[in-house]
Amino acid sequence: MMVQDYAQIQQRAAHHFLAHYENACAKQDSIPLSAIKMHLDKEMLDFNGDRVTLQDWPPLLSSICINKHLHHIAISSTYHPYLGSGDTDRRYYKPNVKKIKSAIRSKEMTFKLCKALRECLTISPKLKTLHLNGLPLRERDLIALSKGLAKSVSLENLSLANCPISDEGLEVICQSVKYSTSIRTLDFTGCNVTWRGAEHMANIVKYQGMQRHGTAWAESLRYRRPQFKGMGGLRRITLNCNLLIGDRGAAALAHELQEDLWVKAVDLQKCGLSNEGAQRLLEALKTNSTLHVLDIRNNALIDRDLIKTVIEKVLINADKQPSEYCWIQPAEPKRAPGPKLRAVRRTAKVKATTRMSEACHKRSSPRGSRPGVPHAQRSHSRACHVPWRAAARAGRERGMSPGASVRNPNLQGASSVKVTVESDSDGQEDEEVVGMKQRSLCLQDKVYTGKLQMELKECRLMLAEERTARLTAESRLTEYELENARLRNANFSLSKALAASGPPAVSALDDEAVLESIEKSFRKFHAFLDLLRDAG
Repeated sequence: MMVQDYAQIQQRAAHHFLAHYENACAKQDSIPLSAIKMHLDKEMLDFNGDRVTLQDWPPLLSSICINKHLHHIAISSTYHPYLGSGDTDRRYYKPNVKKIKSAIRSKEMTFKLCKALRECLTISPKLKTLHLNGLPLRERDLIALSKGLAKSVSLENLSLANCPISDEGLEVICQSVKYSTSIRTLDFTGCNVTWRGAEHMANIVKYQGMQRHGTAWAESLRYRRPQFKGMGGLRRITLNCNLLIGDRGAAALAHELQEDLWVKAVDLQKCGLSNEGAQRLLEALKTNSTLHVLDIRNNALIDRDLIKTVIEKVLINADKQPSEYCWIQPAEPKRAPGPKLRAVRRTAKVKATTRMSEACHKRSSPRGSRPGVPHAQRSHSRACHVPWRAAARAGRERGMSPGASVRNPNLQGASSVKVTVESDSDGQEDEEVVGMKQRSLCLQDKVYTGKLQMELKECRLMLAEERTARLTAESRLTEYELENARLRNANFSLSKALAASGPPAVSALDDEAVLESIEKSFRKFHAFLDLLRDAG
């Protein structure tokens, strides 16, 4: 009876992640983390693994193992050995101060996490999205994860962005993804992948294309129209920020995309491509009319005109039907602080300098008020006795020369600078917005004009092909007519010669079988002539 009750409890817990997680935390006398519970009402588990300590992982892993409730799992790590967790500003970089390593970065914890995800992928009928961002996954971790990927029946989106798996790890993942019919998108952004990894991805496209062609052929033999959209397999491949892919990797992908009918989007931003690789991809687009996104932006070695040509060709492919695959926005580099921020920082520095000078003056003067000195004179003397280092620094921040004196260190100059900068920045922002709108309108007009030019080129090519075919048919018809006339003359001369030599003992033309064969050949020839006339 107790075994049956325990099985029922486990079955109920598998369909309610939060209840099982809270129960597991209560068993080890710990408190459930708010970061874990944040998105569970939407059936999503999304958290930063650096914020989970070692003692908080066991109840979480036990809940993931039996999970049948969640449809989205995302675990990220932004740890840096010197910058700490999530701190990416190099201004605070201290080479001699090493931060405490988070639990998720250890070998044992990543292996336990991948084993828990393997069990979840095996039993869950609802899990559709799995994102592991920035985790240091090793080979044995990827092997455990690939076993779950091979058995999953519901997973559609897999992302290992910023996980340094390299080509060997990508090959392990590809071995299980190759045979999956449910996984539709793969994201390997910033995974230290080279052209070998791009070849692994091209092999997946080739294998799945052969399987889909076989299915379509089987459906056509049964007099059915094959449903290309309903067939499982990859639809999007993202390989951004892998600088060693280069032209060789782009050529491998282009070779397999030429005849593919199912892949809709390929992202190759910051992949070290040059004009050669872009040209190979453009040649693949001549025969591939199903690719809706081919992103080769942010590759410094590709000419802008070539990038524009590729984008126009892809937009023509996606113009006839709405596409569900959007273009990934490139990551904007960090810009220098604007004029507003500089004015605020300048104001803060002046305030700090003033406060420092007042504090120094208070410490130097005795307590209480000076006898016989009025309040205005005390304020003036307090303003005049600013330390010379602070005064020089404040004057320099206001734009004064290092040798100029500061008589009244107040914030009027800073406030006036701030107001002037704000007005200038607003005008610049308005001009930038107007310029961006105008550029977007011009780009739309250019894209529309490019579409019309491409259609005109295609129509001209079709017309030239039809003219060539017509001339070929006419030349063949003339040859057949000349051959027919030659055969008639030969037959007439033979009949004259036979008539002059007298009646033959046995004539071949008297044989009925010979005459029937001749008549059949003439009927076929005239039928071929009628066919050519009908075809124009």
